Amino acid sequence: MVKVSPLVISIVLASLAALAPFAIDTYLPAFPAMATDFHCTNLQLQQSLTAYLLPYAIMTLWHGALSDAIGRLAAIRWGLGVFAFASIGCAFAPNIETLWFFRALQGASGGAGNVVARAMVRDLFEGVQAQKVMAQVQMLFGLAPAIAPIFGGWLLGIHWQAIFVFLCVYAVVTLLAAQLLLPEPVTSDKRVPLSAKQVISGYTQAFSDAEFVRLVMAVGANFAGFFVYVLAAPVFLIEHLKLNSHQFGYMFIPTVCGMIFGSYLARHSAGKFPPHKVIRFAYGWMICAVLLNIAICLWVTVSVIANILPIALYNIGMALAVPILSLAGLDRMPKLRGTASSGQAFVQMMFSTVSAGLVIPLVWHSPLGLALGMLGYLLIGWMCVRKSLVWNK
Repeated sequence: MVKVSPLVISIVLASLAALAPFAIDTYLPAFPAMATDFHCTNLQLQQSLTAYLLPYAIMTLWHGALSDAIGRLAAIRWGLGVFAFASIGCAFAPNIETLWFFRALQGASGGAGNVVARAMVRDLFEGVQAQKVMAQVQMLFGLAPAIAPIFGGWLLGIHWQAIFVFLCVYAVVTLLAAQLLLPEPVTSDKRVPLSAKQVISGYTQAFSDAEFVRLVMAVGANFAGFFVYVLAAPVFLIEHLKLNSHQFGYMFIPTVCGMIFGSYLARHSAGKFPPHKVIRFAYGWMICAVLLNIAICLWVTVSVIANILPIALYNIGMALAVPILSLAGLDRMPKLRGTASSGQAFVQMMFSTVSAGLVIPLVWHSPLGLALGMLGYLLIGWMCVRKSLVWNK
């Protein structure tokens, strides 16, 4: 069924999925420069993240259904084409309001790559192989949050506008790679007619399944525990850790290395250990990392190493759990995997949207506040997953 090697497919799918973190993380180092040019506050720039994430979350409900109706590759073409156009709009925005508009357009289109990539893993692979490929995609995808702010820092040396031009080029190159290297798994005889009624019916089916809801909530909450620090990075790194706009790699490199190592463990544990044992180990690891984080915030002087280490450790457990939880969620709807993938992405982005708009401004005033935010999200994920079949098998 698959004519291109699994490694090549994994790289292309990871590149599609990585568009979202690139769109979020690459411009974070530019916040001070953009605030100066737009004559706005950090909070107003923070809301450009909300402007991106909210349409992203809403449109993920349609990307999967659209790919079920017109094919995976056609959905990628439309999504990444609009994203490239919106990126140019961001680059030449004359004020903060225009930036909000084009960031919203980026969000509305940028989720196509992530949603379709998840669905295609399950379209093209089965069983243990699917778990290994999902972990491989997650491992490669995990590089994006580390690379993106470093790229952003370099491009900032030219101008912050160069960051959005780079996002446009990234989208175009990834689109071409998908068209040339990926097979189309949803042939005409497998497509589902697109209609509002059909979409509502699909999501009604998905979100009335308690097991599906528990799994996607767990994935979303686990990721949000780390994403607290991503969204608060300009304040956490510059104000609390006294770093500058070119030193964002101090956080993103070790934390993403943790994510990559966790994905490596997930890939090599596939088929060797029962999923419920892996999940329980992953949550035990994350709980220890969060408690260490809180203890450091309470009793250790603020420092780059001490305050970033627990985040990297947390990401090992998070990445170890993701492939099992994601695939189990997709398997709840074998005939509507695009819809199931959209549901997963929607829940994950809603957690991120709520964090960007409401939670982060409440907790970013101190490292302890951010650590407690991470704890809160982890508890939500644990309460969901402990009732799931994956936990109790």
